[in-house]
Amino acid sequence: MRTIRLPEPPSGTLGMPEIFEGGVYSVIRRAVIIGNGFSGAENQSVGLVRALGLADKHSIYRVIRPQGGINDWLHWLPVSVHQQIYYILRRICGTSRFGVVLGGKRLSPIPYDTSISAGLASVLDADAKRIATMARETFEKDGPLLVVASGRDTISIASSIKKLAPENVFVVQIQHPRRNLSRFDLVIAPQHDYYPLTPQAQVQIPKFLRKWVTPYEPPTKNVVLTVGALHQADFGALRAAAAAWHDVLAPLPKPLLVVNFGGPTGHCRYGADLAKQLIGYLQNVLASCGSLRISFSRRTPQKVSSMIVNELSDHPKVYISNGEEPNPHMGHLAWADAFVITADSVSMLSEACGTGKPVYVIGAERCTWKFEDFHRSLQQRGVTRPFTGKEDISESWSYPPLNDTAEAAKRVQEAIAERGWRLRP
Repeated sequence: MRTIRLPEPPSGTLGMPEIFEGGVYSVIRRAVIIGNGFSGAENQSVGLVRALGLADKHSIYRVIRPQGGINDWLHWLPVSVHQQIYYILRRICGTSRFGVVLGGKRLSPIPYDTSISAGLASVLDADAKRIATMARETFEKDGPLLVVASGRDTISIASSIKKLAPENVFVVQIQHPRRNLSRFDLVIAPQHDYYPLTPQAQVQIPKFLRKWVTPYEPPTKNVVLTVGALHQADFGALRAAAAAWHDVLAPLPKPLLVVNFGGPTGHCRYGADLAKQLIGYLQNVLASCGSLRISFSRRTPQKVSSMIVNELSDHPKVYISNGEEPNPHMGHLAWADAFVITADSVSMLSEACGTGKPVYVIGAERCTWKFEDFHRSLQQRGVTRPFTGKEDISESWSYPPLNDTAEAAKRVQEAIAERGWRLRP
């Protein structure tokens, strides 16, 4: 197995006993995560909290947005407005099957699918007033509260907590909130979120739409810029995964190539055409692979996954995850010798690029807008290469691993220190 050399998460600052450094009132011992039910966003918050040494000292609250039926047409609204409309529709319609017709499709307002939060009994409904009250009432006993939120639906909750308890909380918002950055103590955003402010992007946007799709201003002092997304795949997590998956992955013939297939998005559109391209390329490189393992995400279209399974599953070097077994993702990050990843997932790419191992990307040429800028940045840094099907997987190459999570955690520590507080080591 190749030695995994990743930087350790930054530790707290060791110093004088608390009684000489402001006492309990200046030491952050606990955190609250505000989530939106989507793993790509919530993993960023959890990863940051882990890097700050609060992995076992945090609670998760979740902003619940109604799902299903007409709710799927209302996701552009602020979550508070969406919830109010849903409540009104429920009052009007009750449990009837009344629906409305939009675009020729009948949509019932009744469904409220909470499956995105299923299985997480410890996750509480995010209530800004309740969290702020808790922060104030427990301040003298437990010290300041670190609040970490990620995703559009969490912005209003996190900013409200800051407004209601400014002396008792330190609020970090992950992903760019677009405006009024002073509502937060710190904002962590990828560099490509500022792509809309570049001259080349400005000519792509009608003037009357610019304020709706761009940040209002360049990065301010309280903005931390990253290359990709924050995540949980730090040194400790990968070491644990290497041990947990040893018996399954260690015996496989080397080199081990791992393929992660995501799903099309608004700015990375593809379908069966990309699957056909990937199948052909993989068949070309199989000769230089010892083993090939393929995983799909929840966003992968059934037609696409079925096509790949039908074409490759019978090959003796190929194993395709069926999604019913324990998720091998962390084990793959630890044991793979190289990766092929579809261009749609910033999260999967950020995790793989944190290992320092070869990362090949397929479909980047189909991405537009700031995602095109993201892939350009990775290639310019030498972190990724396009997957062409001509690679010799046995020939390795390396680069300085992306270290966004640890670097962001360091900046959080510095900002907390400027506030006169610190994290307990």
